[in-house]
Amino acid sequence: MTRLWAVVGATGTGKSELALALAEELRARGDPAEIVNADAMQLYRGMDIGTAKLSVSERRGIPHHLFDVLEATEDAAVAWYQPLARAAIESIHARGGDAILVGGSGLYVSSVVFDFRFPPRDPEVRARLERELESDGAAALLERLRRADPAAAARIDPHNGRRIVRALEVIEQGSDTHGAALPEAPALWHPSTRLLGLHVDRAELVERLDRRVERMWQAGLLDEVAALRKHGLEQGVTASRAIGYAQALGQLDGRLTEAEAIAETQALTRRYARRQVSWFKRYPGLERVEPMSDAGAIIGA
Repeated sequence: MTRLWAVVGATGTGKSELALALAEELRARGDPAEIVNADAMQLYRGMDIGTAKLSVSERRGIPHHLFDVLEATEDAAVAWYQPLARAAIESIHARGGDAILVGGSGLYVSSVVFDFRFPPRDPEVRARLERELESDGAAALLERLRRADPAAAARIDPHNGRRIVRALEVIEQGSDTHGAALPEAPALWHPSTRLLGLHVDRAELVERLDRRVERMWQAGLLDEVAALRKHGLEQGVTASRAIGYAQALGQLDGRLTEAEAIAETQALTRRYARRQVSWFKRYPGLERVEPMSDAGAIIGA
């Protein structure tokens, strides 16, 4: 049976490199493995430096799916992503290859690998809540969510207004809970799935992330954001708020110095990495692997 591999973990742990190594080893064994993206920000065209996206030349001839499929003005949503990712995986399996899902966006990964179903949507309720978010702020809506669903409120980043609005939208439609979180005992979507979690010690990871952010600016993130701005970056709800991109916009506008933009991006990246670690460690059957682990040893005989 063809397999589904999921390479997950915090940002900066080496997921892309391990996914490539696995794909190369599998292909050397006659398995035409391909890679599927599960990083929400790598869905966007032109968002390369700030997402550490592999260039086409760095992909070693291995087919990659769901990279560069959205414009910066479009909204990435996990309910939209799930069927596309599963269709890509099924098409890889139909060609006789293993599929390697790689990324650190926890909800996106979970929506694919587990039997994960989404609560209903109501555009009118959503529009009203978004107006309230604009007028009252995220803190006021989060307090309302705490009263209605304390567990959902505890899971959501208090600065993530979109997630707070989504949770309230679902509750207003009669659901007891937001529901868009990893179930307590999730069932696998594909029966032959292996979950590989990249692990880096906390102190080393912090150092890696801080240096990575500095390299982003050195590599030209500001120029990348200036180019994206010409194509409507600030009109994109998701893309314009991405860590690093929002801070680069602040620098371009003169609201932040370069040092302030870098420091803020580093702090937000560290916080995001902590949330990723907490999310993935709950995965049942997660196999802990170290960066640069031998792909042949992971795959086995």
